[in-house]
Amino acid sequence: LSGTGSREVSAGMSRLHTQLKELGVEVDAQLFELSFTHRSYAYENGGIESNERLEFLGDAVLQIVVTEHIFRSYPELPEGHLARLRARVVSSVALADVARTLELGDHLLLGKGEEATGGRDKSSIVADTVEAVIGAVYLDRGLAVATELVHRLFDPLIAESAGLGAGLDWKTSLQELCAALSAGVPEYVVEE
Repeated sequence: LSGTGSREVSAGMSRLHTQLKELGVEVDAQLFELSFTHRSYAYENGGIESNERLEFLGDAVLQIVVTEHIFRSYPELPEGHLARLRARVVSSVALADVARTLELGDHLLLGKGEEATGGRDKSSIVADTVEAVIGAVYLDRGLAVATELVHRLFDPLIAESAGLGAGLDWKTSLQELCAALSAGVPEYVVEE
């Protein structure tokens, strides 16, 4: 596998590429490597392309796939609950958990500064990488294949989150509990 420009895809990246194939997805090696190219690495290497545009695209694909899935799967839920469910599933925390499960951080191309400050495990960076991988799959293989990948990665989280009910949003949970106990509306006071 040859990488973007003159770099070679590392053995670890090749293993990850194989892992993605095991999930039922093949993607162009150059796009795949690009999805792991953090802006710090791109800047330090002559301003090559980073994964930010793929991340932007992958975020949109993830949003639409998750939104359609929860819309169709949970017809009894009101719009507000659907919005909270989607927000939990596509949150940086959830994306970082998926990234860590796949060990994506091990394969990031990072600049020296990000490397030195633990960038391989920064939630924001690994979460963005998941979106960039989804964007790369979408560009190379189309919406149907990207949709399949999103379902493989996120359906368990969707099912778990849907079971939380009001627990998706603690402020709403408190208001619902107060209403059920006829305790009135909670009042919030900021002390500091």
